[in-house]
Amino acid sequence: MTNKRQSPTGILGFPVAPLTDKGKLDLNGLEANIDFLLDQGLTSIFVACGAGELHAINTAEYHAMVELAVEKTKGKVPLYTGVGGNITAALEQAKISEELGADGYLILPPYLIDPSQEGLYNYLSEIISSTDLNAIVYNRDNCIMTADTLGRLCELPQLVGFKDGVGNMETVAEFTHLFGDRLEWINGMPLAEVTMGAYLNLGFNTYSSAISNYIPHISKQYFEALKNGDKKVEKEIYGDVILPIHSIRKQKKGYAVSLIKAGMNIIGLPVTTNVRAPIAPVEEAHYAQLKVIIEKALEKYPAKVTTKN
Repeated sequence: MTNKRQSPTGILGFPVAPLTDKGKLDLNGLEANIDFLLDQGLTSIFVACGAGELHAINTAEYHAMVELAVEKTKGKVPLYTGVGGNITAALEQAKISEELGADGYLILPPYLIDPSQEGLYNYLSEIISSTDLNAIVYNRDNCIMTADTLGRLCELPQLVGFKDGVGNMETVAEFTHLFGDRLEWINGMPLAEVTMGAYLNLGFNTYSSAISNYIPHISKQYFEALKNGDKKVEKEIYGDVILPIHSIRKQKKGYAVSLIKAGMNIIGLPVTTNVRAPIAPVEEAHYAQLKVIIEKALEKYPAKVTTKN
């Protein structure tokens, strides 16, 4: 094994797939997105995953996104890619990730098929075993694992993490009890800050943060309040920022992706609000609502400015 068998921890950064006004992949926008996340102290970068519209990019675009991310993150933070969909594509993405020098990948659900547990094990184990890179499985949609399936996957040394996007507290409590520190436990619910308090009590010390693409310092401040038991700060940020954004996100399917781009656009990052079908762009009214929330949040919770000598 050539890789350190350890999953990234803390707040994980998930860049988007920026698109031009004509719908073409904008690598300059992606570079700015990654630079912003690194400057703000995110502990890792996960490129071409759900937020990066893995479902809608072609192989050439995937290669370009991973190549750029490897260049930007090398020696700074771990880089993970997204792989998934049909098994042939997933294996090709895993190979590209390995060849370009990524540290690992997050396995997204298989395409269309609602598999049996045996079929799910075969899908995940084949991808995990196809390279020596670290792998994280994503429990969501048509990739919901039982304890037996996860236990079998834990026999593979490449598996380092379990990301949950279902929110079944009974199940995740069982998993953390059974497998303990064998895996890193990652909260992957849409707008993970909403549920992180509950997950933290179950042994989840890591989460993927959508809002870190535009207000990372607030996500970090909220997480620190949770860990330190600062109920006052936790409650204020939850009420001022997290729940209001979450209420917009729930207005339309796909906002888990398109609302991120809207937030980035609002703070001035060079990212348009364009997304690829079947995701729909944020409606003007919701964009305006998000803008008000962000402006008020930045006024009450300003980012610290560091001076370089």
